[in-house]
Amino acid sequence: MKALIQRVSNAKVEVDGKVTEEIKQGILVFLGFEKNDEKLQVDKMIKKLLIYRVFAGEQEKMNLSIKEVLGGILVVSQFTLAADTNSGARAGFSTAKSPEQAKVLFDYFLTQMRADYHKVASGVFGADMQVSLTNDGPATFLLSC
Repeated sequence: MKALIQRVSNAKVEVDGKVTEEIKQGILVFLGFEKNDEKLQVDKMIKKLLIYRVFAGEQEKMNLSIKEVLGGILVVSQFTLAADTNSGARAGFSTAKSPEQAKVLFDYFLTQMRADYHKVASGVFGADMQVSLTNDGPATFLLSC
């Protein structure tokens, strides 16, 4: 399981020209599910995301987590993160979880994340989404579990 997280001053998801979700200060989380991922990896990723220090604290060092700054979290499923890019000029997706199985894990991720934190928004699984953001820093991290 991979999560590409970006510290943002704002982010939104649009589907069919309509804003479906939007956050102000927080993190935008793109999730990619790989073939062997199960609920255990999801649980580990949630814990990691909620304590990962990406916000400036004293002396402008990244010492604060999303919970400490009370920021928003926008979660977007992005199967391309699970792509195999090791050969050729085109990504392969045999390493990614099937859409049906990935949706189950994505829904589980949202349910568990919302149980642990109150400011969680999400994209629409499988939809053609337009994601807009202002990356704050820029600060971008690739996490895996």
